Amino acid sequence: MDIAGRTVLVTGGAGFIGSHLVEALAETNDVRVLDDLSTGRAENLHRDATLVRGDLCDPDTLDEAMAGVDLVFHEAANASVARSVEDPIASHQVNTAGTLGVFERARVADARVVLASSTAIYGDPTEVPVTEDEPTTPQSPYGVEKLSGDHYARLYHDLYGLETVALRYFNVYGPRQAGGEYSGVITTFLEQACAGQDITVEGDGSQIRDFVHVSDIVRANLLAATTDEVGEAYNIGTGRSVSILELAELIRDLSGSRSEIVHVDERPGDIHASRADISKAKASLGFEPTVTLREGLGGLVRQPAR
Repeated sequence: MDIAGRTVLVTGGAGFIGSHLVEALAETNDVRVLDDLSTGRAENLHRDATLVRGDLCDPDTLDEAMAGVDLVFHEAANASVARSVEDPIASHQVNTAGTLGVFERARVADARVVLASSTAIYGDPTEVPVTEDEPTTPQSPYGVEKLSGDHYARLYHDLYGLETVALRYFNVYGPRQAGGEYSGVITTFLEQACAGQDITVEGDGSQIRDFVHVSDIVRANLLAATTDEVGEAYNIGTGRSVSILELAELIRDLSGSRSEIVHVDERPGDIHASRADISKAKASLGFEPTVTLREGLGGLVRQPAR
């Protein structure tokens, strides 16, 4: 799993997941970051990383970022389902056309690409836990775009011999996850609990999710960068799940908050159950999640306002 002496590009490397990847690589590799800083933050950048600031969809910028690279971790994306619904053309441009541009330049450079895919490609799964053979029925433009990238990863391997690995992330959380619309339920609950506000659970809270800590996501990426099992897609989660109501109660307890848990209207189209089957990632990548939800949340909480 050790990676050293390589020229590495992390797209979206100033963002949540990307910046943690850069941290793991920068001291032993020549690491380049391509980021327009629209959602990423300059202060997230490791001091030894080189920033190429610009648009993933700009050919000249992408050429500069990918010149001479050995390895690409493609994390850059419009990660907002809501924005993809509001403006599917703009979202497609980044998530599909931008990803295709990365693969095409990687083909020229003969650079391995580790792609951030998503559980969103499955839509509302027919069975839980979800295996990689689950039918893909995405329910948003974002999910369709991620599925397209997933297919391109396999195609570029099969057609061109490019070394690719697609990692289908489940619900990622951890330090540097920004607040806002796509921050995820953990960030929302933490902000509410730490401010002493009501913790708002959509619906009855029986929905289940598989929450995976960003450090385990980094570990999966490093394994994908060194595996011989290329041209494949892998679920990356914990293989365990928790209900949203149990999550709210755990965050309240860990933070020492006096917040009330209140129920609000269920979000239309919300998926009820999601949990990863990670047996393929275990067998082929040697991936094992190491951070329990309680441990991961414990590292994020602070005392709420009284």
